[in-house]
Amino acid sequence: MNLENTVKKASQILKNHNIYSHELDAQIILSDIMGIKREFLITNNDTNISKKVLEKYDIAINRRIKREPIAYIIGKKEFWSQNFRVNYSTLIPRPESELLIYKLISYFKNKRINILDIGTGSGCILLSLLKELNLSRGIGIDISSTAVKTAKLNSKILNLFYRSKFKVVGIDDFNVGKYDLIVSNPPYIALKDMKNLSKDILNYEPLIALKGGLDGLDLIKKVIYKSKHLLKANGLLGIEVGTNQYFKVLNILKKNGFRELHKEYDYNRNVRCIISTKMRFF
Repeated sequence: MNLENTVKKASQILKNHNIYSHELDAQIILSDIMGIKREFLITNNDTNISKKVLEKYDIAINRRIKREPIAYIIGKKEFWSQNFRVNYSTLIPRPESELLIYKLISYFKNKRINILDIGTGSGCILLSLLKELNLSRGIGIDISSTAVKTAKLNSKILNLFYRSKFKVVGIDDFNVGKYDLIVSNPPYIALKDMKNLSKDILNYEPLIALKGGLDGLDLIKKVIYKSKHLLKANGLLGIEVGTNQYFKVLNILKKNGFRELHKEYDYNRNVRCIISTKMRFF
């Protein structure tokens, strides 16, 4: 069977199972298995496919039918123009995190800073910052040893191994160093909202990276409290928050001696990132 017919067949199967991005998914999966660019599928659609590739493709398409995210099927996700390795122990990188990175870079361009990433997962936030801030160093912490192993792998792939460290440690037990910038995409889904998550997320992504407690603020409070003690004078805290959590998080920040410098909105005009600094008292 040639490329064109193979993709068409897979796309139709996915469409029949209500996968809205059926054609794109079919192309991404096949191009990854074959180790080619997606454009090759279009320009060389009469190329025949080997039996071995077809077998792998069938397995991958069946995984997608069950709503497994594409990123886990192919083992990577593009983020900040780089491919990051991901697996079931790491949250899939999302566009909201890129909003945070974009703004933080503007504060620290051409500066030498120390960065702490709390709940680093795949390391995508810390490593993307280090890619842009080439004089800086950073450390990422996570309670998942598999996530930390993945972050270390990404740091090697991106040639950032010597400017980054990753440790398996919980936020309560980490008390090392002082930082110019602390970043975090903590779990912030409230318990009552977990059931509303799509099957792609609920059945595959690590629940420990999603559950934020009864009101979704448990880990956010811990990140803010820890940052109060680990930030240098004039240091910044960049944190992602859930939809409709802005005012609650702002109140927690103020109670811990922080003032807001900037907030970033998503495409639905919800505040998703807050950048703050410790208040000065004279």
